[in-house]
Formats: sequence, structure tokens, C-alpha cells
Amino acid sequence: MLLSVRQLDQGYGRHLVIRGLNLDLGPGVAALLGPNGAGKTTLLRTLATIQPPRGGELTIADQRVDSEKAARSVRRQIGYLPQRFGFEPGMRVGDFVRYGAWLRGIPSREWHDAAGEALERVSLQEQEKTRMGRLSGGMRQRAGIAWAIVGRPGIVLLDEPTVGLDPQQRLRFRDIISALRETTVLLSTHLIDDVDAICSRVVVMHAGRIRFAGSTDELKARDDAAMPGHTALERAYMSLLPDEEKTR
Repeated sequence: MLLSVRQLDQGYGRHLVIRGLNLDLGPGVAALLGPNGAGKTTLLRTLATIQPPRGGELTIADQRVDSEKAARSVRRQIGYLPQRFGFEPGMRVGDFVRYGAWLRGIPSREWHDAAGEALERVSLQEQEKTRMGRLSGGMRQRAGIAWAIVGRPGIVLLDEPTVGLDPQQRLRFRDIISALRETTVLLSTHLIDDVDAICSRVVVMHAGRIRFAGSTDELKARDDAAMPGHTALERAYMSLLPDEEKTR
């Protein structure tokens, strides 16, 4: 497994958000589902080595991440796109992606080719010299994905990357992510139809704990006609949530 978590505890101040979480992920696209406040963003930040664990073990590419030195050594293996990623509006798209390569510790001699490949994979090579502030919302999200995949990291973490995208833009996003099946991708989303279209695995979180981790088909097999939802996957997901979440 490229990514493994054992008995992970994580939180802010005195508040513990994640408690005793275990998770293993290998190549393929996995969805991270859960209501707001479930701990999804906190988990992604921890896996991205932005926030050291409060307790437990985090292992990436067979290396235990137990110090800042270890975190720096594995970051080249990790591409992370937060839900609201920052950028300088005047920065050109190519420079934005090359900056991402620099942040991950990719050698400078590789920046140009790595950025060009990442932009080509998201169909933005024609916009390389366009300033970020002039991009449409959909193009900006694709630039963010290029930032996350530059240099072909083994692990890609995406936090709500389709928020605000129209249906056509979401279809293009699905094509981009589907092409990453040899990578370990963890995609946080609320859009169940995206999960059904591109994800082979599903992880469901609630209140800092994992309620389900398995294949998409295994989750569908838990379909409950008594639950709200229009598809087997939606109803199965809803069946995993406490009653108070089902009526929101």
C-alpha cells in the first residue's frame, strides 16, 4: 500500500477531530464521503503532511512519517489540492504549476518538462502563458489539478475539486481523474454521481471515524430501499449515517 494510517488521532487545540482511524490505500481512485464536519479535510491535511498526527502512525511509500525530516522526504510523492487553493492573479499558469513543482521539492532541471506534461494532461497547454486571474472557474480548477499532479506524484489528494463547476466542466474533470487510475487518488466530494462514475473504492467518514471502506460495488450492495436517495449508491451511503444526518 502506498498510504497507510494506523490508530490516527488528529485535532485542533483541545478538540480531537479524528479518533483511532485506520486506512490503507493503493493505486486507484477512492472517494472520501461524509457530511460536513466529518473530518474529511482534516484527514486530507494530515495525509498531505501539512499537519502532524496527534497520535498513531502515518506511512507513505513504505516510510513512516514521524518527523518533519521524514515529512519533507515523502512530499515529492504527494500532490494535494485544497478546496480553496491560493494563487497570485497575475501569475501565469505555467509559472503557477512550476511553483507547485518547487514546493514539492522537484529538482529545478525537471520543472519545465514536468509542468508542460501536467498542463497537457489537463488540456491547458494553450493557456500556459495566460494569467491565473483571467481563467474561467473550470480552467482554474484544472490548473489546480495540474499543480497537484506535476511531477507524477504517487499519491494525489483532492478536496472538493468540483465545487462550482458546471455539468460540462465536471465531465471534463472526470476524464482527467479517470486517467490517474495508476496513481493513488483520494477524492473528497459530496457528489455521489461523480463517485459512481470514476471511483473504484469508497471511504465513508462520520464524526472523525470511518464507517465504511471498500469497493464501490460493496457499498452498492448495502442498498436500502427505505433510505432517501435516487440511486443504490446514494441510499447505501445514507444508510451509514446516523438518523440526524439523514433528515438534514
